[in-house]
Amino acid sequence: MARWLVGDVQGCDAALGRLLDRIGFSPSRDTLYLLGDLVNRGPESAQVLRRLMACGDSAKSLLGNHDLSLLAIAYGLRAPHRNDTLDAVLQARDRGAMLEWLRHRSMALSEAGLLMVHGGVLPQWDAARVMALAGEVEEAVRGPDIAEFLRHMYGNEPDRWDDSLTGAARLRVIVNALTRVRFVTPEGAMDLKASGGLDKTPPGYLPWFDVPGRRSANVRIAFGHWSTLGLLVREDIIALDTGCVWGGCLSAICVETMEVVQVKCDEAQAPGE
Repeated sequence: MARWLVGDVQGCDAALGRLLDRIGFSPSRDTLYLLGDLVNRGPESAQVLRRLMACGDSAKSLLGNHDLSLLAIAYGLRAPHRNDTLDAVLQARDRGAMLEWLRHRSMALSEAGLLMVHGGVLPQWDAARVMALAGEVEEAVRGPDIAEFLRHMYGNEPDRWDDSLTGAARLRVIVNALTRVRFVTPEGAMDLKASGGLDKTPPGYLPWFDVPGRRSANVRIAFGHWSTLGLLVREDIIALDTGCVWGGCLSAICVETMEVVQVKCDEAQAPGE
């Protein structure tokens, strides 16, 4: 039995298939933890979803910002971006089954001695708080009022957490932190525009994982989303978005051994968010 973390797939099913062959993945024996952004920008989003659905409980996936974007487009609450590659899902006969499966993915996971998110964690949140707040968003995404949630999901304000937040503003901050954040101030204000690597840290900000005294520092956090950061393995974090769809690799890391396995992607796109 092996447990593997997998970085952002973004619709690159051919690369995912090669990666699973390389690690000798068996759904009857092993577990995959996919760190979000299963779809979009690559050419085979529908195939990715179908492949993972067929794995049953052996594939555990997070919702990333591109996955939530697919849901917003499907519900008619967001216009497709010119670089989106989601038509194969939206026009598929099994569209309903794929979207329903996606709705029931997680915003955060706490398993295998790790806390897993797609984007990041605000400094005020410990692991238990992350899981509780993730659960609030999951309830909205899975519930009958999903359209109302998606209608108010987008926006960069409020830019920081406050325990008094309620309603759409509260859920928006949680979503932005768990799926979009890279840089924050020491007080936890998010910069949701900067997307460069560590050498492009905005003045007055820090990578979210380097904020002194962050309350989640006692647990190792695995995340994706940050392709310009690339592979970064430390005692406290595992960053696993290596920019497959942008001309990089699709990466997996074995939880038990910390072995890294990478495959090159054949479907390189122009750099983007």
